[in-house]
Amino acid sequence: MKIAAIDIGSNAARLQISKVLDNEGVLTFKKVEYVRFPLRLGMDVFNTGSISAEGEVRLYKMLHSFKLLMELHECKDYMICATSAMREASNSLDIVTRIEGQLDMKIQIIDGTKEAELINNVVVQSLASDKNYLHVDVGGGSSELNLYVNRAKVTSRSFKIGSVRLLEGKEQKSDWDKMKRWILDNIDPNQSELIAIGTGGNINKLFNLSETRLSPVSMDIKELERIKTHIASYTLEDRINKLQLNPDRADVIVPASEIYLSAMRWSGAKEIMVPDLGLKDGIIQYVYDRYLHRKRKKETDL
Repeated sequence: MKIAAIDIGSNAARLQISKVLDNEGVLTFKKVEYVRFPLRLGMDVFNTGSISAEGEVRLYKMLHSFKLLMELHECKDYMICATSAMREASNSLDIVTRIEGQLDMKIQIIDGTKEAELINNVVVQSLASDKNYLHVDVGGGSSELNLYVNRAKVTSRSFKIGSVRLLEGKEQKSDWDKMKRWILDNIDPNQSELIAIGTGGNINKLFNLSETRLSPVSMDIKELERIKTHIASYTLEDRINKLQLNPDRADVIVPASEIYLSAMRWSGAKEIMVPDLGLKDGIIQYVYDRYLHRKRKKETDL
């Protein structure tokens, strides 16, 4: 059985199709198709407050192509989640209604709490039970922070600080202050060692560029600072041609790295884990759980 997740972010949109594998009761999701498209809705929204007519056409065409791919894979179920840019766009509900009427595809605009919940459902599986973690998920328009103690989430908050928003200069100093205050109010760096967890496309790329790692899935703050400085020393054109970064990654990766670094400095975290998980993975898990629930209910009703 195959299921799909579509994540419409402020910088890019992603389609992931996964096959559900059952090995003697142990379930895994094997990625069989992954498409990332630089939709960049945040460029419209953070500058004008709405999605342009051209942006809506691009969104429609992209979702149409995603629908065809899901049909070719014969997906049993799927879910579309839109985050920060669509949350803030004044015309998002009109666009969602039009696209649903044209393509019969429902877009769910989720708030920061729901976004964090979906991501956390998969991130928590990679945590040790005897350590404390600060999970930092950086998107194009917002960042979600979650604090874990003994694998239990104790508090979380969403902030209007994201890579595209920073690139466009649309963040507010008060939002940085709010993030710093939230971290200082909830984390005492002198109490116990804290490990950061980074999710999002930019931290995955930063980790891939690292030269020294603490483990197969983690690096220290000094290495992250080195990578940021290294990338920032290149022009945008050289980041694309010499570092071989995608154009829509090359311009936002430095602002994104500053968000991760700021959270680590304020919390006292010296290490960051990069489990290569994100919203799309949380959506896949949610879709499968929903499919099972509907199947069991149908069987019960018979």
